[in-house]
Amino acid sequence: MKRLFLIRHADSSKDDAAPTDRERPLSERGKRDAPKIGERLARRELKPDLILSSPAVRALTTAKIIAGKLDYKRKHIVVDERLYAAQADDLLEIIHALDARLQCVMIVGHNPELSELAQRLCGEIGHLPTGAVAEFGFAAKSWSDIGTCPTATVAFDYPKKS
Repeated sequence: MKRLFLIRHADSSKDDAAPTDRERPLSERGKRDAPKIGERLARRELKPDLILSSPAVRALTTAKIIAGKLDYKRKHIVVDERLYAAQADDLLEIIHALDARLQCVMIVGHNPELSELAQRLCGEIGHLPTGAVAEFGFAAKSWSDIGTCPTATVAFDYPKKS
């Protein structure tokens, strides 16, 4: 069973003086929400084999906060330039190239591509709000089968969900 988590970065500051979009930090709400999501994942005793993150400050900060809650070493987070301003097809290409030995992978990135990919993998999930986690389980031996094999399990969580 392959488990894929698509995690949209927590809420980011819109009126911050960050010089570029990539450098936008988390907002105060994002700084509260990211640990909540990490704690919810930790209560499930998740042990990701790999956490991939966009290089954008808001995504990488979210990834680091979640990693800390999961006892995943922050230095093992893989920052992938392709996760910033990607398309859903690009994300699928990254997933297809994952090592078959990995069983549980988390990708921390952005919309609209994460929502588009979630929709493609499972029509039950539409828009991913900030801080959302879409979890997919696949009865697949290889990551290259993702997108063509049926989704075995689906879960969806986000900070405002009770």
